[in-house]
Amino acid sequence: MTALPGETPGTVGTDTPQDTVSPPEAGAEGPEHAEAPDASDASHAPDVSDAPDPSDAPDAPDASEGGESSGTPADEDDDAGGDAEDAGAEAAADAAPAEAAPAAELSEAQAELAAQRELRERIEKRKAEKAAPIAAGTGLSGTAADLLAAVRAVESGEKAGTAFFDRPAATPASRRPAAAAAQPPRTPAPEAVPTARTATPEVLDAVRAVLTEGGAPEALARPAVGALGEQAAELLRSDPWQLLSVPGVRPEQADGFARALLGADCGPDDGRRTAALVGWLLERAALQGHTALDAEAVRTALAERAVGDPDAAVRDAVEEGVALVFQEGDEPSADDAGAADGEAEDADVAREPVQVLLGLDRYALAEESLADGLARLVNACEKAADWAEAAAAAPGPSAAELIRTTAAAGLVAHSGGEAARAEPAALIAAARGLGLRALGATHSEDGRRRLAAATGDPDTAVTLSGLLSGAQGPGRDEDGALALDLLVVLDAPQLDVEGAAVLVEALADGARLVLSGDPGVLGSAGAGRVFADVLASHACPQVVSRTPDPGPIGELVSGIGIGELNQVDAPGKEVVIVPVRDAGEAVHRTVQLVADSVPRAFGIPAEETQVITVGHGGAAGTRALNEALKQRLNPGPGRFGGFDPGDRVVHVPAPGRAVPGVVLSADAEGLRLDCGGVPVVVPQERVESSVRHGWALSAHQAAGMRWPAAVVVLPGDAAQGLSRPWVYTAFGRGERHLSVVHGVDQALPHAVAQVPAQERTTRLRPLLEALPTPDAAS
Repeated sequence: MTALPGETPGTVGTDTPQDTVSPPEAGAEGPEHAEAPDASDASHAPDVSDAPDPSDAPDAPDASEGGESSGTPADEDDDAGGDAEDAGAEAAADAAPAEAAPAAELSEAQAELAAQRELRERIEKRKAEKAAPIAAGTGLSGTAADLLAAVRAVESGEKAGTAFFDRPAATPASRRPAAAAAQPPRTPAPEAVPTARTATPEVLDAVRAVLTEGGAPEALARPAVGALGEQAAELLRSDPWQLLSVPGVRPEQADGFARALLGADCGPDDGRRTAALVGWLLERAALQGHTALDAEAVRTALAERAVGDPDAAVRDAVEEGVALVFQEGDEPSADDAGAADGEAEDADVAREPVQVLLGLDRYALAEESLADGLARLVNACEKAADWAEAAAAAPGPSAAELIRTTAAAGLVAHSGGEAARAEPAALIAAARGLGLRALGATHSEDGRRRLAAATGDPDTAVTLSGLLSGAQGPGRDEDGALALDLLVVLDAPQLDVEGAAVLVEALADGARLVLSGDPGVLGSAGAGRVFADVLASHACPQVVSRTPDPGPIGELVSGIGIGELNQVDAPGKEVVIVPVRDAGEAVHRTVQLVADSVPRAFGIPAEETQVITVGHGGAAGTRALNEALKQRLNPGPGRFGGFDPGDRVVHVPAPGRAVPGVVLSADAEGLRLDCGGVPVVVPQERVESSVRHGWALSAHQAAGMRWPAAVVVLPGDAAQGLSRPWVYTAFGRGERHLSVVHGVDQALPHAVAQVPAQERTTRLRPLLEALPTPDAAS
């Protein structure tokens, strides 16, 4: 076996760092889940590690890291299916309680969901306006509308042409009031997790009766009401394939349910079935990070599921509003054809093929809203700000460049590694020194603490969820916009399209936005690739940090980022490779490292060492590792829903958010946690679906956080879940020490060199490229 960085040959039998996951399960990590079988068919999707991490959902098997990642809705979706869809269930369960919660005390999760509902209401309004007939010129606004009105007035003789010369320009209205209008910062209150939607016994009984009649488990009654509402019983009886809206239900199960209810009236080409399948395929794709799918891929998947006329099925789904259709690229025009005819007969005219995409309206319209909002920020800010003195005082050349660039642009993309996070911190400090309302927002509480330490001011750093909920930050102005002049979003690759749309909508005209992050890490758990699309579109100035990550770990991770797994000098044993033969030995050595070797050799206690593995299931997945680590580090009967005081856990308050914490106690209100100093109470009915042990995490869950020491576990059967972004993310989580429990042999250098990030199908990049952005980089 090729020696890896820090490896000491012939030390398999020792138990110190100096000498020293099973095949990921299918399903995408979502907060709520139904156990799906282990991904025995995970080989269908070699690039799965880059899909959104299902593990953001506690018990959901890790589809993104192990099962499906291909991005095509093929049969492997069934193997990974149940748990991936359950992310939607959690969202549905969270949304209703948010509506019923008292307005006085909104939790972060409730406020996030409320903001998303508000955005979707605006999107639906825009959609309705677009669908209405539009008179010529009524789609114009601003200067264009004024010019059209002027032309029509002159043509009709109503006014003379000279009436429009030397007309003073109107001052554009700004959404941003004076700083004094800002609300004072709100003191964060203990977070109360929303409870599940309460359904009346009559509604549940009616749904159970329909499920029983169709041969479906009665346990699906509550999830069905959560997905379909109080009319679930009537909807399921009239359209049994609505059962596919319930997380964890697969097409063959919905088909059996429909046959039991409809009998001879049930067929594979039933319009209700085909429409439900199209929606299900697009939902599945969204769980893998796609905001749209190629129409041909959808037709292929429908044919594989016994649909006789996939073309007609897609047309019907579009007509019924199940999906929206988009065309990327230009069709040949008559002029183009004539020009081509004039060419030499043997000359081939290269044309970009027209791609037809299908997407769910909420993602498609969120991308449009986000693109419009980013263009607004680009065009509305002051371009002549003089920050030269602040740039001259910057701690380094990259920080100075970032300050100068931000002074002249409303939107800036900043990229770099862990050490480069000091540059946004310097920007925030400089902007506040100029009297601006500047703030940094991070993906996690750990990131917030690190940013606050870098700026030297705890008031300069918030979590993104805390900012949007109002629990952290300056609050809102009288127009409802965030009372900020400059917002720097760190961990930008973790932004999904819906969250980004909510954020940008909350920024006032004239505010500046800096998106900062490491392009090499795994992408967001939700749909979209916002940061990557902004970089690829060149819609704004870009600053690439020249600050390298220090030390052996930084050198190792930097090499991985360019596809090279290099040996590095680690005189202080900062990087150690622990070879193992099988998954059982991997678990044993991991427990030794966390409980004994790392604390003894480096003085890092077990609670500051994070274990990271490829998937949740299998003999060395997060479940098996957490069980072994609990037995060694905090044994107990698990009397609080499987948890004991002192257990390390990860809490998932909303899809895509994994919050590490420690169990404090439990009472009639629920399980009490300490999540980075924030007290959290998880209701009893939510514990099973939103809390899991957290000594071991997936790489997606660990993104945006760092620990003094990290132990990355790579058993032999985890090879198919590896990719360059996965290795880059996992290996970069340790600050002082990295141990790699290595059993994948040559699969590791192969993944680093030849398995890049999985591509996600999105529409944001072409939307940004089509917008008028005077600051766009060439």
